[in-house]
Amino acid sequence: MHTFCANLTMMFTEHACIDRFEAAKEAGFDVVEILFPYDHPGQEMRSALIKHDLKLALINTPPPNWAGGDRGYAAIPNGEKRFQYDFKRTMRYANLLKPTHIHIMAGRAKGAVARATFIKNLKWASAHAPKQSLTIEPINHTDIPDYFLHDFDQAADILDEVAAPNLGLQFDAYHAHMITGDLPATWDAHGHRAVHIQIAAAEERAEPIGGDIDYPAFFDQLKKDNYKGVISGEYNPKNHTLDGLGWINA
Repeated sequence: MHTFCANLTMMFTEHACIDRFEAAKEAGFDVVEILFPYDHPGQEMRSALIKHDLKLALINTPPPNWAGGDRGYAAIPNGEKRFQYDFKRTMRYANLLKPTHIHIMAGRAKGAVARATFIKNLKWASAHAPKQSLTIEPINHTDIPDYFLHDFDQAADILDEVAAPNLGLQFDAYHAHMITGDLPATWDAHGHRAVHIQIAAAEERAEPIGGDIDYPAFFDQLKKDNYKGVISGEYNPKNHTLDGLGWINA
């Protein structure tokens, strides 16, 4: 059986942020993720996780100016101090919320200097938090133009160069489809590195049912390959969140 997770940044937005934990539990989820928890007191979120017996799969760095702001700093040349400051803030939340993974966002950049900066920051973060699982995620250029980490082969090369035991691949099936157009082949090539999976329909990034991605076939592929991690619904519901959860049973 797969373990499905609800992304509380994008799902259950009918509720105030802190109330989404209860809504997810009532809908049948035992695991949640939240991309940017930094606008809310960490202790309040910790209490919600404990009260509703939920595990936290993932949070992102950086905090919190996502709307119209930066998309990460880890690959931005000359931004090492800012990255380290934000990562330490993320770790303060992680120490309270106990996420399984922290996604390190690269940001908008390109070129050899950006690559060297990204690798340097990933090595620093992996050493700074050796017991914390960290991830990197290729993101397509349609959704985030000029995002540094935009290719799975690129991510594999970087993971090999950093060579940290606590750094793995965050495999977003929606982004894989948008980047390569061939989700099964991309998983075959890179799935062995995946420690966390996210899903959404292509092209509209809604519920992962119908659309251009055959998710039942993908789930069968994950089962065949003995994937043990969480599969998170990271999508924008077309209507009320509860109305669109049929993909889990499908």
